[in-house]
Amino acid sequence: MRPSAPAGGGRAAAPPTEVAGRTVSDLRAMLDDGAVTSVQLVEAYLRRIDAYDRDRDGRPGLRAVLTIDPSAVAQARRLDAERAQGHVRGPLHGIPVVVKDNIDTAGLPTTSGSLALRGLRPPDDATQVARLREAGAIVLAKTNLHEYAMSIYTTSSLGGQTRNPYDPGRHPGGSSGGTAAAVAASFAPAGLGTDTCGSVRIPAAHNNLVGVRPTLGLSSRDGVAPLAGTQDTVGPLTTSVEDAALLLDATVGYDPADPVTEAAVGAVPGSYTGALRRDALEGARLGIVTDYFGAEGREADTTALVRAAVADMEALGAEVVELGPRPELMDTADRANRVRHEFERDLNAYLAGSARGRPGRLAHLAEPRDELTLADIVASGEVTPSVLDTLRAWVNSPALPNPEYDEVLRRRDLLREMLSGLLAANDLDALVYPAISEPPTPIGVRQSYRNCRLAAFSGFPAVSVPAGFTSDGLPVGVELLGAPFSEPELLGYAYAYEQATGHRAPPEGTPPLG
Repeated sequence: MRPSAPAGGGRAAAPPTEVAGRTVSDLRAMLDDGAVTSVQLVEAYLRRIDAYDRDRDGRPGLRAVLTIDPSAVAQARRLDAERAQGHVRGPLHGIPVVVKDNIDTAGLPTTSGSLALRGLRPPDDATQVARLREAGAIVLAKTNLHEYAMSIYTTSSLGGQTRNPYDPGRHPGGSSGGTAAAVAASFAPAGLGTDTCGSVRIPAAHNNLVGVRPTLGLSSRDGVAPLAGTQDTVGPLTTSVEDAALLLDATVGYDPADPVTEAAVGAVPGSYTGALRRDALEGARLGIVTDYFGAEGREADTTALVRAAVADMEALGAEVVELGPRPELMDTADRANRVRHEFERDLNAYLAGSARGRPGRLAHLAEPRDELTLADIVASGEVTPSVLDTLRAWVNSPALPNPEYDEVLRRRDLLREMLSGLLAANDLDALVYPAISEPPTPIGVRQSYRNCRLAAFSGFPAVSVPAGFTSDGLPVGVELLGAPFSEPELLGYAYAYEQATGHRAPPEGTPPLG
């Protein structure tokens, strides 16, 4: 990475830094060795965003990025200066990351992908963003999402349709599809997404990435635009299990701004990297959730790859248990979704803190005239049509609690009991199934994402890891679910499988820049 001296005696200009396919751990080693600076990394990633994110010369861009932080180079320069003075904050020092645009970042818009909120600038960072900055990470850009995190296709009125870097004619999953596409295309080595029902794990599967939905309560949701406060989590999207562990190290733990994180006290290891062993699967008992293995159409492609992943895990020392149909478990999970009950209440509470009545052009559109609420957003009409229809139906939602909501909460509690009982009765360390039942479908073609429900509606943790590619080059992910706060074990299993199989490969459509 250092420039070589020309024959004439002067110094040649440094060649552009190549970052395509680099992990956080790769970049950390390069920075430690002095082979590259943080400023060079930022500039290299910005060149890739410029080259691949927008339509150019008749080629569709990925449309993964909504906003680039204009202070990123300045942030990098300060962190380079700290390093030069012998102060390195940790493994993320000087590493650029991207952040889903429903997570607050001071000084930048946080829009939830919506034209209606294009003027929303929160007063401070979300807790997890603040912790990343404290660890030395550089927020390079905010990424597109399915507007208000409402579905899995990553289309929004502000950012349009994000495309999958492995096939631009297909969607990238969602709702954290902008973060996933950006990381897959090496716009940054890692990023943050949110997961309410698969919104980290589905785009991880569709973009050949590792995605972690942490235990509800392990990490803060302060400063995160919500879908449902009893389901929302924030998790990393990375190109390796080790990188996911590093991001968790920097972000998890108790936060008084989010009382649910009291559950994390005493549950956080010194480092999640300590569980990353190549022999971690030896002796593990894995239960196969056969209800999520389809046999028709493209589901058969996913099933074949995830079955092969299970066989690989078995070859690595795991004991596999076929659980067979679980109709009562599936029915309970299907009835435990709290989003439509909680969304209006929780979004209005978020807007009261992060928007504080601004943008003012919206706050007067509906009662109360001096507050920004979901009703104002709907009245503006500045929302992609399919999402606007849903938002309109949820204005003036019934007050909580109410009998219907109480029944959904009862189903959640029952789901937790059933999962805990299933793990205990079969002496299982984790459940295994496809992260999503089909490979990414063409843009405009819908697909089921019911596989997200076991983890999302129970609050149990899950990790999606690459399981390989279909015959036409589409990524598939295998998911591991465990008991609350079993992230070390799940990451260990994922790491052992990842290291033995090496399914991660960068997309051919976003190659290194010449």
